[in-house]
Amino acid sequence: MSTSTRQVVSTDKAPAALGPYSQAIVANGLVFVSGQIPINPASGEIEAQDITGQTEQVLKNLEAILVEAGSSIGNVVKTTCFLDDINEWPAMNDVYSKVFHTAPPARSAFEVGKLPKNARVEIEAIAKLE
Repeated sequence: MSTSTRQVVSTDKAPAALGPYSQAIVANGLVFVSGQIPINPASGEIEAQDITGQTEQVLKNLEAILVEAGSSIGNVVKTTCFLDDINEWPAMNDVYSKVFHTAPPARSAFEVGKLPKNARVEIEAIAKLE
């Protein structure tokens, strides 16, 4: 993808946006991935009930969007993690660390009141293009 203009990224390998936003935008050599919740794109449903399974699905969704944009998980420079219960941070962190095991990106993590579709975790990311 060209880095000189703002381009919308869309893939059916990740869940469609639930509102008036794009899965990601590429601009100025960066990919800005909207927050992903653990919807399985094949079924359109949140299938995993525990934080481990939900975090795994969220990271798969992020990866699919990054690949479509011409980037990868290894190019992520910043993530923001939203949890409906901060007590689940250690379990989320365990899954997260398996994906971001080498030179992990900068990160923030917050407990929030409620997430779309009653998800337990949502993660957004910024990555550089390949």
